[in-house]
Amino acid sequence: MNKTVADLAHRWLSRNSETLSDAERRVLQSAIERRPVARDTNKKHLDTSSLGERVADAVARVGGSWNFIIGFLVFLAAWTSLNSVLLLSHAFDPYPYIFLNLILSMLAALQAPVIMMSQNRQAERDRLDAAHDYEVNLKAEIEIMALHEKLDELRHQEMLGIRDQLAELTQAVRRLDRRPGGAEPA
Repeated sequence: MNKTVADLAHRWLSRNSETLSDAERRVLQSAIERRPVARDTNKKHLDTSSLGERVADAVARVGGSWNFIIGFLVFLAAWTSLNSVLLLSHAFDPYPYIFLNLILSMLAALQAPVIMMSQNRQAERDRLDAAHDYEVNLKAEIEIMALHEKLDELRHQEMLGIRDQLAELTQAVRRLDRRPGGAEPA
């Protein structure tokens, strides 16, 4: 293990470097190398999705919309009106609409697993996004801690400088006090 990563793990995370997760190691290494950890996770999802996955997402997007619901209600109203009122004597699917029930059952049998595939993909994306958010937040926290350390070091150096200046002034005053006639200049 890199000595610097181990040092930062102990100093900033108060943990032993052996107990760090891969994500924490990556974040600490990126802090050392001064490189970002943020990335476009949506692009990765789009680049790695197959045609079937994109179709499942599209079906879920359409099937879960108000346009689909309203359109389907219009279709059902037209079907029942056509078969109940307009085609009283020659209805192709008379009441109790057995063919319509078959179509609805087939639609539900196909649509439900496709929507579940899309939901599973979305859940996986959410997990990856949460892991990425954790890395970005950890990196931000580490950078803030590093800034605090730098500010504390600057304050400490400034205080040492002030202490040294004060010591020099004190010595100068003592030298002036020891001169004949006190602190007044000659």
